[in-house]
Amino acid sequence: MVDLLVLGGLGVDVRVRVPALPLPAADSHTVEPIELRIGNTGAGVALAARALGLRVLVVDTLGADPAGELVRAALTRAEVPALLAEHRGGTRRSVNLVDPGGRRTSLYDPRPWQGGPPFPATDLAALVRDARHVHLSIMDWTVPLLPAVRAAVPTGVALSTDLHDWDGENTYHQPFAEVADLVLLSGVRLGDRAASLAGTLAPRTVMVTRGADGAELYPGDGTTVPVPPAVPGKPVVDSNGAGDAFAAGLIAARLRGEPLARAARYAARVAAAACTHDGMEYPPGLLPTG
Repeated sequence: MVDLLVLGGLGVDVRVRVPALPLPAADSHTVEPIELRIGNTGAGVALAARALGLRVLVVDTLGADPAGELVRAALTRAEVPALLAEHRGGTRRSVNLVDPGGRRTSLYDPRPWQGGPPFPATDLAALVRDARHVHLSIMDWTVPLLPAVRAAVPTGVALSTDLHDWDGENTYHQPFAEVADLVLLSGVRLGDRAASLAGTLAPRTVMVTRGADGAELYPGDGTTVPVPPAVPGKPVVDSNGAGDAFAAGLIAARLRGEPLARAARYAARVAAAACTHDGMEYPPGLLPTG
């Protein structure tokens, strides 16, 4: 049995440090060394969860390309096992522009999946039944498998999904929200609409993250619990992956039996700690329990 099964969300990040965001208009900018590293939301959750001590398994598609080899190598270093199918379109990529304060803008190339599901529904259901928590990234290949995934989730096991780029209207995200017990939303993306959207998702638990401004927890009972921001213990280096680390912290705390509000405060501390690291390959003990 694994503590956390992560479905989808592997890729590579091309990290570019820029003088400011938005980037000033110019024909060219001289920047620090441009780096290629493991990235995307599923990787962020898996690597942070592993650094917090969870047993993690990742299931996804990767290209038979240098980017895919980079992802495989990073997972091996972190001791995160993965069940992978070949993606003929290549490995997903993002270009992340990061300013001197660690704030970022991401340009995402999803490499859409073509054809039928890469994994049999029965195989995926067996993995779901063997996990203490299931986290679902919004990959296109998972869409036809959502009913099988939901049906396989054992009683007492939670299924979460991160809809960080949802504007509340795009119908692509709705099936993921419908199968989840815990939905993470971006308050930075939704602004004042976050509360009303959270209300429509009740009785699901909804977490609205707002970066350095903290978060709001909607337990699904009509109440709202503010989650204060955590102060990083070291200088902020890169905020990329902070939301994924928040999700990992929330999952880890809930698996320890922490109540939602306490788990959310712990998750904020994990996200703050993640911002002090350069990249998603976090050291063991990213943040102590407590």
